[in-house]
Amino acid sequence: MRTFHTSRPPVLLELDLSRGLLESAPTDPVAALRRRGLPTLRGLVERLHRAADDPHVVGLVGHVGHETLTPAQADELAAAVESFGASGRATVAYAESFGEMAGASTSYRLALGFDTIWLQPSGRLGLTGFSARGVFLRRLLDRLGVQPQIGQRHEYKGAADTLMSPAMPPAQREALQRVTDSVLDSLVRETARRRRVPESAVRAAVDEAPLGSERAVELGLVDRLGYRDEVYADVRSRVADDGRLTLRYAHRWSQSGLATLTGRARQRRRPVVALVSVLGGIVPGRGQPTPFGGPRAGSDSVTAALRAAGRRDDVRAVVLRVVSPGGSYIASDAIRREVLQLHGTGRPVVASMGTVAASGGYFVAMGCDEIVTTASTITGSIGVLAGKLAIGVALERAGIGLESVGAGRQATMFDSDQPFDEAQWQQVNEWLDEVYADFTAKAAADRSLALDRLESLARGRIWTGADAVELGLADRLGGLHTATRRAAERAGLDPAEVRLAAVPHVSPLDRLRPPESSEAPAAALPLGMLAAGGSPGVEGLLAQSGLLPYGVLALPGSWHLR
Repeated sequence: MRTFHTSRPPVLLELDLSRGLLESAPTDPVAALRRRGLPTLRGLVERLHRAADDPHVVGLVGHVGHETLTPAQADELAAAVESFGASGRATVAYAESFGEMAGASTSYRLALGFDTIWLQPSGRLGLTGFSARGVFLRRLLDRLGVQPQIGQRHEYKGAADTLMSPAMPPAQREALQRVTDSVLDSLVRETARRRRVPESAVRAAVDEAPLGSERAVELGLVDRLGYRDEVYADVRSRVADDGRLTLRYAHRWSQSGLATLTGRARQRRRPVVALVSVLGGIVPGRGQPTPFGGPRAGSDSVTAALRAAGRRDDVRAVVLRVVSPGGSYIASDAIRREVLQLHGTGRPVVASMGTVAASGGYFVAMGCDEIVTTASTITGSIGVLAGKLAIGVALERAGIGLESVGAGRQATMFDSDQPFDEAQWQQVNEWLDEVYADFTAKAAADRSLALDRLESLARGRIWTGADAVELGLADRLGGLHTATRRAAERAGLDPAEVRLAAVPHVSPLDRLRPPESSEAPAAALPLGMLAAGGSPGVEGLLAQSGLLPYGVLALPGSWHLR
């Protein structure tokens, strides 16, 4: 272990994700207040990379037993921890237990980024693998008298199955099985590499799990057994200077005053890699958080941010950070168009995929010069679906009358009190065919794949990032740090000499003012919760709860990977 000499007490960073992890800081004041103090993935990764160059920081201890991360977040954060440890500093993870009557493969994936893993003697190692499950409401809807009419292109576009099928269809089962197999494959490879044990031994341990603490040590999956006080005493004995030690949460740490001022001055002179984010369901307009607290990526906001990046002389490249299950077709297409427009300015655009970048989330990324994804990212889902729920019969049974009056033959076509008639249903299906043909043609062109090859990978099927790279739907594995490096290299810049900056930068005062035009920096901000107006209706409420897609390019929200 590298030794650091300093006149001040050395700093030991702490990583505690027991409250969860945000993708980025909320822009809405209400959401920011509710989530005050929560660490962000981008902030943690950036701080760990900066701390690796600070002589006062001597190590990192992580409390990692809580299953609060997605597999993709664990991939990205573990890579940052490993990079920090490669600078010669001590990295120690501890957990009371990796799961208690539950699996905890994701938290163990994060622990693999640390050089040393401690486990409480009474704890267990729930290295049980991954599962995905779906919710299917067709029998309930039939009992209620609700008629779902949803078309999908094609058999793997499983979002509609939640409402259309009484059980998991074979195509969705096939896709989900491959996803869970792929994520487990990645975990097995990383465990074998970091713990220096054969992959066959790791797979045998997975089949044997959950493992007792002594068994976990015996198999080489855990280094030492002990309680929190023993972990910290051991770390102090290794890194403390005469017993002096300063503890700082990693997300609260910053460099010393002089170093910070010097660093900021140096940063301001560096060329910029702009960071533009697509977070949440993709919708037309400026977007706003849902009542359930989730973000929405409004196409007006995202495209305004991309245009702002293209107008700045100091911006040399752009990273498009996508964490989205998709949504609106027209909104996704508008964002892709602005990505292509950036190419005309000579700036490379690299996509960085987070937890999920599928359907519309893949649509906005596929036109980028390069796609970087974590191994466990959920992506693909190149497909389309549309329809509605006819609830007239259900309301009648409940004693509620709902009738529509319209001017124009198709005025009531999308009302929920009655199903589509035969001609209307034909129109819906013709449109689905048009959208699917457009999606696959653009994806084939963007990814330089033959259309028939692309179509075989499409049909609404989801893939992990690891499989997407193998199949040509993405280019390389990595997180935001890797994407930033690739964007700099494509721009002919030294990655160590660029500054990653979120675009646009809007002052607190400007956030309170209405934007003066669609080109104003504040136009790239989503609307806040307080700006919400109107009622989302039955379909809107179901979409916000994850039981109905928010748009025709949407990933099912009724299943999750764990």
